Amino acid sequence: NGRFGRILRQKLRKKKQFIFLDKKNFNILKPYQIKKVLLKFKPFGVIHLAGLSRPMILHEQNPAESICTNIIGTSNLVVECSKLNIKVIYFSTQYVYPGTKGNYLESSSLLPMNNYAWSKLGGECAVQMYKNSLILRINMSEKPWVHKYVFKNIKTNFLYHDEVAKILPKLLNYKGIINVGGKNNSILKFAKKTNKSVKTINYKQIKNQPIMPINSTLNISKLNRILKKKN
Repeated sequence: NGRFGRILRQKLRKKKQFIFLDKKNFNILKPYQIKKVLLKFKPFGVIHLAGLSRPMILHEQNPAESICTNIIGTSNLVVECSKLNIKVIYFSTQYVYPGTKGNYLESSSLLPMNNYAWSKLGGECAVQMYKNSLILRINMSEKPWVHKYVFKNIKTNFLYHDEVAKILPKLLNYKGIINVGGKNNSILKFAKKTNKSVKTINYKQIKNQPIMPINSTLNISKLNRILKKKN
């Protein structure tokens, strides 16, 4: 029922091989419930979209909740999937990279800048230990741009949620790590595509704003090779 989950359900609702569950009947903080559902459906894999995301300040103000949901919750899921050899497809973030130079490859060094990114990398650690898995480091945003402001002088390569939902089925058979993003752009130019009235602001002007990366662009050459092969 999250922002991306709703879009994905709209895109894939006609495909019978997908089952959509929410926190009520598949809570990653309840291992016994995870096991029960996995035994019931015996899926090929689980697309793991559950987690705590924004506002990012939540992860600074309440690190315990961030740890429990994004790290322990993910670990619970990986443990139960590993017992049944069920694949885990984990949605991570571009923010696990340092965010200073951009053009990050899947093999680039990692250095999160804020607690949200640390929590996602913590989840990655559990997924990395289980070989029947796929980690997608994704740079995506809602459509249209929902915020009144964008941060100045920040480079990114966002994709909209519906664009990610469209290509996701083409990636599910892969393992390892794949960067998922679009064309390199300033965040302002990207936002103005769907919100002409958006204004710029320095993130330091916002009270209690977590540290944000200046250039979190992903190198998506691996993604492009996969999509070209699928086409």
